[in-house]
Amino acid sequence: MLRRFELFPLLALLALSSSLVFADQVTLKNGDRLTGTVVKSDGKTLILHTDAVGDVTIKFDAIQELKTDQELHVSMKGGKTAVGPVTATDGKIEIATKTGGTVEAAKDDVTLIRNDAEQTAYDKSLHPGLTHGWNGGANVGFSLARGNSQTENLAVAFNATHPTLNDKITLYAGSIYTKSDTPPPPTVSANLEQGGLRYDRNLNPKLFAFGAADFQANALQFLDLRAVYTGGFGYHAIASDATTLNFLGGINFTHETYSNGPLIAPGVFASYGVTNKFAALTLGEELLHKLGKSTVVTQNFYFYPDLSDTSQYRGTFNLGTVTKISKSFGWQNQFGDIYVSNPPTGAKKNDVVITTGLNYSFTH
Repeated sequence: MLRRFELFPLLALLALSSSLVFADQVTLKNGDRLTGTVVKSDGKTLILHTDAVGDVTIKFDAIQELKTDQELHVSMKGGKTAVGPVTATDGKIEIATKTGGTVEAAKDDVTLIRNDAEQTAYDKSLHPGLTHGWNGGANVGFSLARGNSQTENLAVAFNATHPTLNDKITLYAGSIYTKSDTPPPPTVSANLEQGGLRYDRNLNPKLFAFGAADFQANALQFLDLRAVYTGGFGYHAIASDATTLNFLGGINFTHETYSNGPLIAPGVFASYGVTNKFAALTLGEELLHKLGKSTVVTQNFYFYPDLSDTSQYRGTFNLGTVTKISKSFGWQNQFGDIYVSNPPTGAKKNDVVITTGLNYSFTH
């Protein structure tokens, strides 16, 4: 019979042996051997989770041999998939499936590998519920306005997107409120509010359809409310992990109401309230580019020519950056220009807004 002091080393040895037996093993071409749990691979790199150093990224073509005890979900060129423990050696990969026997393929034909946890997360991302799958951020910062007012104050903005495999919902809102204390008495010299929503639906990998509703009130231009309802099509010119570039075009219906312009004499205004209703084109370009691991650059330009009078048009341009400070917080900078070709008498055509401040990002 084993004595108690002999039992503990034996149990420790069995536990260590078990962890090795049920671990995934990677042998590199230089002879190094790593043990852990395969997380995922895109066919170019493989991520192996180890107890000692966490996640390790390995070049896929540097692997001499791979053997897993866990089942992996493997996708190959041509749309073929297989699930089972994986063995890879000599440029060949074998998946021991439960129902279809061993599936063989060239290692170069592998496009994706995921473990159960990664596959479950991916499947869930394809069809998230409306209350899940949101990501976005909120900005709060100092603003510098030049145009109809030359003052500084507070600007806030919010945006959120709900992307799935084939569609995307986008929500946004923003407000700039400026107050001038000089010369007295204090006056509110800027009050801009805007918000909207958009729905995109992919028709194929390159083409998408979209519908949008945008709303804006701008005291700088005596605009009480502008509502723009748009439908059209877009083109994914670039869609990579680092860069997204879209072009879009469509037709919109615009309903806008202006209030009286500035008072120039007792009971006399520079212009009188007016309501415009017209159809216009919507033409746009949208860019998102990741600079390194911490900075994202966004830029967009939209042009709205009036179909009934092409000499009348609107345009907006935005350029911004967000640089991560921590997992949830970053520093944002934003430049925006709103142009209207026919503002009421007494209002300028351009409103330029620069904001900088703290960004909070979220994922739900």
